[in-house]
Amino acid sequence: MEININCDLGEKSKHHSIKNDPILLSIVNSANIACGYHAGDEATMNDTVKISKNNKVSIGAHPSFNDPENFGRKRLNLNPKEINELIINQYNILQNICNKYDEKVTHIKPHGALNNMACENFELARIIAKSIYEIDKDLIFLVPTGSEMVKAGKKQNLKIASEIFADRNYEDDGNLVSRSKPNALITDPDIAKKHIIKMVENQAINCYSGKQIPCEIDSVCIHGDGVSALNTAKTIKLELINNKLELKALNKMKKFI
Repeated sequence: MEININCDLGEKSKHHSIKNDPILLSIVNSANIACGYHAGDEATMNDTVKISKNNKVSIGAHPSFNDPENFGRKRLNLNPKEINELIINQYNILQNICNKYDEKVTHIKPHGALNNMACENFELARIIAKSIYEIDKDLIFLVPTGSEMVKAGKKQNLKIASEIFADRNYEDDGNLVSRSKPNALITDPDIAKKHIIKMVENQAINCYSGKQIPCEIDSVCIHGDGVSALNTAKTIKLELINNKLELKALNKMKKFI
């Protein structure tokens, strides 16, 4: 069975350091690169694309609300045209940098509040999916498994990569536990490892309560800003390999070729 490890990277800001990015890029298979709206800048995008290419890591755009003050985590209500421009503009920013390295943006994964809102709201998810299709119908839409974005992406005939989170707990409705709650994060790499393997083997979300929700799983997300991100990434990669799973960049997975 093929599986992917993805990570949000290039998120240099007052909220987040990128010191671990080069090491993470030697571990993960796909990078979701901040496009300057919530974090990052031209220099970080250049560096992250260059290191990604050297490590044969597939490159994705990580579009967000234009809200660097809140790291893209504040919910904003924008109209469809504004959402469309948000997605297309950030893709273009990153693709223009990729062009310098003869690279291509192969997937898109929304960030922060934009992602959370689209997980819950089919109409917003539909606007994002249509915007991606408008850019390139062959782009991979990397989204949380079981979310409204999965439904919207499939309806738009996009390539859907369903992800689970190594370092986050889930509520009984399949959504992530809010970061405002004390049990939101999983910081122990060994607990994260067991969390992921159980989900991948059972093809089901592990809820914090013990409930399991059947789902599709193509990718495992590790947040690069976690206190134990490096150890978690290394531990999970080794565990996936030990369990005979084949690690692949998103655009190299058989279901997307």
